[in-house]
Amino acid sequence: MNTPTRDTGSRANGEEISLLEGMATMRSIRRYSDEPIPEEDLNTILWHATRAPSGTNRQPFRFLVLRDGPRARAARRLLGEAFRAGWATKCAEEGWEIDREATGGSARDRMLRAMQIFVDEFEKAPVVVLALFVRYRPLQHMEGASIFPACQNLLLAARALGYGGCFSGWHLEVEERLREILAIPEGVEISLTITLGRPQGGHGPLRRRPIGDLVFEDGWEEPAPWARDPEGTRFTSGGPPRQA
Repeated sequence: MNTPTRDTGSRANGEEISLLEGMATMRSIRRYSDEPIPEEDLNTILWHATRAPSGTNRQPFRFLVLRDGPRARAARRLLGEAFRAGWATKCAEEGWEIDREATGGSARDRMLRAMQIFVDEFEKAPVVVLALFVRYRPLQHMEGASIFPACQNLLLAARALGYGGCFSGWHLEVEERLREILAIPEGVEISLTITLGRPQGGHGPLRRRPIGDLVFEDGWEEPAPWARDPEGTRFTSGGPPRQA
């Protein structure tokens, strides 16, 4: 099994990474440089998103790209307001106090600061994509399977080209106004908001729970003896105690 390696984001502009390395190093990116995404790269990212598996090949996913058109600017302003309000509510509920100017600290402190910058500077993200779901049946718990694989493909394609992105759902607070601005018809659900851009900083490797705590065989919490983390894997500090 390959040892995880750190990718600082330098392998952009043509130098490819393997699919497995992309999956092992693709974190949520919330801080972006000012570099725009060329339309050729944007086309590549969205084309690969549309190659995702789709039950009966129905392909109910749609992607509405927001860059700098007049309606896009209005929608991005509205989304920025919604994201800041949603994050402020979350911080109040959790009792989080965030010093944006601080440096260092725990992994959670760094994550909270990155999230604060993300919402503060939402409108500066080079590209915002709304992932839409064309409804063809009543609401049911499995419908995410019809759109989330395409969204994951989108992030993986962005990672392959040296970009990063982040899924969010705070658009729900302003969905009605968003529909009006963008002329999104009834029967088309706004499933996710996805920001895209060149990362400030790097990608993985990621910190996750040990595979032995997540993968079972032949019964609930029955160990799978073949499930082993690659040498050099780093675990989340919040992981369970069996991480050795």
